[in-house]
Amino acid sequence: MKIVNLGSGSKGNSTFVQGKNTKILIDCGLSLADIENRLLQIGENAVNINAILVTHEHIDHIKSLQRFAKKYNTKIFAREEEWGAINAKAKNIPLELENSFGKNDFYVGDLTVANFELSHDANFCVGYSLFCDGAKFSIATDLGICPQNIVENLKGSNVVLLESNHDEKLLLNNPHYPIMLKKRILSSKGHLSNIASSKVIAELVGSTNQIILGHLSEENNNPLLAYNTVKQQLAKMGIVEGKNIFVDVAFQNKIGHIFEINKK
Repeated sequence: MKIVNLGSGSKGNSTFVQGKNTKILIDCGLSLADIENRLLQIGENAVNINAILVTHEHIDHIKSLQRFAKKYNTKIFAREEEWGAINAKAKNIPLELENSFGKNDFYVGDLTVANFELSHDANFCVGYSLFCDGAKFSIATDLGICPQNIVENLKGSNVVLLESNHDEKLLLNNPHYPIMLKKRILSSKGHLSNIASSKVIAELVGSTNQIILGHLSEENNNPLLAYNTVKQQLAKMGIVEGKNIFVDVAFQNKIGHIFEINKK
């Protein structure tokens, strides 16, 4: 399995995942040109994307969904509860490209796809776990809290892309954010902070090798701050980053590292 984050943050999100013979995107929140260009940077062509999995309808996750799907005739998969909200924003998606799923696992080529509900102020937001030949990749961004059932879904993953959205002090002191927006972000339907993310990561030690911190706020966080905060918080719990677990950070304006999982 191959995993590459194409861009993650408040301005747009998309992640490339490849099984043996199947290539998908999770979310399509960057511009069409950015997705096409960043795929080319990793030796991939957008025409070969077999499907797009949507987490939820917020624009930073579906910005170019309609354009991409129509241009490349790409199947789109979303929770059955989500299609009304998606179509209200990404208008004129060809009906034949729309695929709905419920709680049960399903297949996209040689990838087995599991989904789990996240606590976020969307119509319906999900995280995903993808399986292929013994490898497992999970993604959980856009969640205000991470209860034990979500932790259990993430456990056993070779790689987890987990939200680490903001530094609470930067957010609270940000003069450009109104109070209501700050309350929304800090709520149980908002976004995980760096410290909250570190607590989730601590629970994954022993079952997960690699974490990618994602969906960082450009105003209330930065990659070095997120990494250092998580590393320091883990150290307080006796967990050594780089030994007990590895932590990487996704970027908004460029591709992240390429992760390849070879289990067989």
